[in-house]
Amino acid sequence: MTNVQTQTGNGMETLRPVLLDKRSDTSKASRSVARAVSLHLEGKLEDALKELHRATSKGEKSAEVYSAMGHIQCELGQFDGGVESYREFLRLEPKNATGWFNMAVCLENLGRWQEAAEKFKTASDLDAARIEAQLGMGICHLHLNDAKAGLAAFEKCLSKSPDNDQALFGKAVALQMQGQLDSATDLYKGIIKRNPEAEESLSNLIAIGMAKKDYEMVREYSERLLGIKPESTAALEGLAAWASATDDVALTAKFCTLLVAAVPDHFEGWFNLGLAHQKSGHRKQAADAYTEAIRVRPQASQAYTNLGIVRQEMGDTKGAKEAYEQAFKLNANATAALWNLALLLEGTGEAEEAERSYSTILQKTPDADEARFRLGYVKLQREDWRGSAEVFQNCLERRAKWPEAQMNLALSYWKMADYKRAQQVYEQVLANDPKSLDALRGLAALSLERSDIDQALEYHARLVDLGERTPELLYNTGLLYQKSGQLDEAAKLYREALSENPEFPEALLNLGHVLKSMGQEQEARICWSKALEARPELAQGYFETAK
Repeated sequence: MTNVQTQTGNGMETLRPVLLDKRSDTSKASRSVARAVSLHLEGKLEDALKELHRATSKGEKSAEVYSAMGHIQCELGQFDGGVESYREFLRLEPKNATGWFNMAVCLENLGRWQEAAEKFKTASDLDAARIEAQLGMGICHLHLNDAKAGLAAFEKCLSKSPDNDQALFGKAVALQMQGQLDSATDLYKGIIKRNPEAEESLSNLIAIGMAKKDYEMVREYSERLLGIKPESTAALEGLAAWASATDDVALTAKFCTLLVAAVPDHFEGWFNLGLAHQKSGHRKQAADAYTEAIRVRPQASQAYTNLGIVRQEMGDTKGAKEAYEQAFKLNANATAALWNLALLLEGTGEAEEAERSYSTILQKTPDADEARFRLGYVKLQREDWRGSAEVFQNCLERRAKWPEAQMNLALSYWKMADYKRAQQVYEQVLANDPKSLDALRGLAALSLERSDIDQALEYHARLVDLGERTPELLYNTGLLYQKSGQLDEAAKLYREALSENPEFPEALLNLGHVLKSMGQEQEARICWSKALEARPELAQGYFETAK
């Protein structure tokens, strides 16, 4: 089963820009800025910004104008414009820490993490007391996956403000990213002790529980988060993972159903819902869930493979074949899909296509001995005796004592009329396992085909001694004794065959011939009558010797 995954997020709120500090060396605000402030107070942000743009177009390019423009652009979410406004402002006021800080905030909102980190550092260098700049640096470093630098920034914040929850949270995330899960857990617990509704901390505790495979921890924090936020993806993912880990398919299906209801395009939710239904035998629902997973992620090879399995179990061989083929098309290394396809093709009698599939598996994974064996078997089915012999020889080169491969190799030789090598292989199986019924049967049948009655009788007798007492084997052994003139043994074995199958006409017929030869004509006639009653066409045997 594919586990439900929860991504660890840092959960940091985006820092908001602050107004520029008042400066004692500035002149009275310009009329344009005054009008912009009035419009801003009325909530007319767009009009205020237009007023400032008109001012710059008329040549009023003061630091105060650009500062006001940047502030309003940030409020409007026009962060690209904000970056440019603060860039102009800093060209005029290069030592203004707040300007660097606000420009960094704009860059942060644009996801330009490296640039934002650099600007936050400049702000911090200019104003060491500004912990927000260190906090911003830490956030950016986390987004850049530089947990070490992020941790250093958060530690610097905490040295000045030990109870700063944002810095504590950032430190916890940095520790979590570095694999220091116990230390991160302690910090998150401290945060939620002070603020039980700290969603991000609860979410990351769920992620830590998942990483540690501590599913009771996952359940505890998932339930707490779900109580705060019923539609929480992290909580539903966590509960689905917990249910899956406890092998409770009903609960897994329940939470995955809730998850995809809240997030219809949640691939893992649909995929795991499919697994849950598949495990519980609800094949139609499983197929529907896998189909949804594929809708969300059309390149998901594993989803196609699982869909193929479910369709095959439903008897939809055409649909299963299409799914397996698509899985392999999407991922040339998806040998599981190709293996299932090959078995399906073999099972539906499409031996030539199955052979190609097994050959492809061996090209991808030369050590796939089971695929090699199946390839030999398919060649045997297609009556490619020489080809099957070569494959089974290769199997035995890789695994010398492999009875099934040996038996099929012997059969391949036999079909090629290479009786000597067929006999040698059977004898090798028997040498490895003197009680191998399969090898004895093969040798017995091979001896019969070669008309070696004495040898065939020896192997049949050994089979009987080993407890192989099917009516057919007893009959064949009796027939061999009869042909070799050992009538008492023949009669004994025919009677044993009839005790297993009282209406075995051939045994009745030949027992009659043996009894007649032994002078017991009355009993012979009784046997023939029973044989004729069971199969009238055997009447011709009455005037013939044993068949």
